[in-house]
Amino acid sequence: MRTFATFLTLSLLVPSLAIADDPGTGETVEGTVRRLDLAEAKAVLLADFDTVDKLWAQDMTVNNPFDQVVRSSGGGVRTGAVTYSSFVRNIESIQVHGDTAIAMGNEVVMPSGKSVGAGTTIRRRYTNIWMKRDGQWLLTARHANVICPN
Repeated sequence: MRTFATFLTLSLLVPSLAIADDPGTGETVEGTVRRLDLAEAKAVLLADFDTVDKLWAQDMTVNNPFDQVVRSSGGGVRTGAVTYSSFVRNIESIQVHGDTAIAMGNEVVMPSGKSVGAGTTIRRRYTNIWMKRDGQWLLTARHANVICPN
């Protein structure tokens, strides 16, 4: 038990030691990515494509819960085929490696309109890969999968 507790303590403390400051913003890189990751979920929920355009890299690629790999330009969010009445993102981990940051966690969404699963609550796991390009953090790749109910 003590070994597990030590591992848990170290795993919670060590990532924070590697966090660098994001120059000019006054916040850590982890804080910046956390803020952007949550803003991206809100923009998708609200179909705020102006914000989505600012946060998504032009070549952003998604491995989506529908068993497809798509470019952001051809994805369901941008075409209106995927809409939500609720979207809650819970960030569990952010790892920063230079100009790349990996955000992982879970999401609880409720699709709406003509979206697959409209009106049902769907729980899923996600991984978002953010890269700093030309001084700006952009969502570059994403994987999301539905958690099977027990």
